[in-house]
Amino acid sequence: MKKVISILVIALTFTVAGNAQENMKKEAMMKGEKAQIVSLEQTKGEFTQKTLTLKEGSYVFEISNNNVGHKVGFVLAPKANPDAHIKTAYVTKAVENNTKGISNTTTLAKGEYIYFCPLNPTPQYTLIVK
Repeated sequence: MKKVISILVIALTFTVAGNAQENMKKEAMMKGEKAQIVSLEQTKGEFTQKTLTLKEGSYVFEISNNNVGHKVGFVLAPKANPDAHIKTAYVTKAVENNTKGISNTTTLAKGEYIYFCPLNPTPQYTLIVK
């Protein structure tokens, strides 16, 4: 009986952990933040999206790790000051191989930004907000 209960607890734990990121997205939407999802894919040494153009507003960045072979991340910063990382755009935890991760809601004003991954590592790409 203890074994069955232990197995059920473990299964429930994995189910809850697996749904945590999806729930974070839903919570952001339900709070009225009206954040749009921006999906970006990383492969070995690069993002597949080389340039982004967005409107002013609130965004959640969804980062896909497509067989990079190790954890990846996401950094967004103003182009004028690449060291001034926008911390809300960081993924909430490093993205494991062949999984997806999300950032917190990030509000972007008009301007030019760069995005990159220091863990992959990737070049710096341009994100323009009009």
